[in-house]
Amino acid sequence: MEMHLLIFLLPLIFLAGFVDSIAGGGGLISLTSYMAFGIPSHVALGTNKFAACSGTTVAATRYIKAGQVNFKICIFAAISALIGSSIGARLVLLTSDVFIKYMLIIVVPILAVFTALKKDFGHGGEVEESAKVYAICALISFVVGGYDGFFGPGTGMFLTFFFTALLNMDITKACGNTKIINLASNIAALSTFIYFGNINYAIAVPCAAAQIAGSYVGSGLAIKKGVDIVKPIMLIVLALLLLKVVYDLTF
Repeated sequence: MEMHLLIFLLPLIFLAGFVDSIAGGGGLISLTSYMAFGIPSHVALGTNKFAACSGTTVAATRYIKAGQVNFKICIFAAISALIGSSIGARLVLLTSDVFIKYMLIIVVPILAVFTALKKDFGHGGEVEESAKVYAICALISFVVGGYDGFFGPGTGMFLTFFFTALLNMDITKACGNTKIINLASNIAALSTFIYFGNINYAIAVPCAAAQIAGSYVGSGLAIKKGVDIVKPIMLIVLALLLLKVVYDLTF
């Protein structure tokens, strides 16, 4: 990629960090942008993960400082997500991801309608810790982690959605917990990309700065505005995911 094109790429990566820190799904913007600017897919994946880890770290730190993270829940969820992701990554080597794409064409609109029409969506409260809550968190994270390893786009958004919908968790706290889980899985993936040299640091470092800036602004808005900002961004991410899946199946 011609380095002067960074001028056009960096605002897109800022937007990806902004969206990702609020509702997840920023990779739908950033990864598409890297590849659109001519970066080979395997390098785009590594470069994207480097920048995403930087942004997620900043967002997670802001959520922690704001008291929007339950570490006990995060530990159970992160371990389950890592196990699920590992299994999903192995399954994708054995079968096609086409059936998941067709499933998403049905599931994503249902989630979007549910989110849009449920007036109290995201207005939950504190989740009382119990064996049942830990089990539900572990199951959600295992299934979504498996999706992440198998296909991937919108993983953070799915975690936020299910924490909110199934546990009646306040949406800002759901975002905070999701960021910790995302950070754990991102670091595991990033170490692999670093080991195999699949990162273009000349692009990754400035993009990391852009993603950090976007994540800082986005997480601050999510903490301040709560469901008023997270819910519409979540609907946008669902729309982007549906467009991506339809495009992948059509072209």
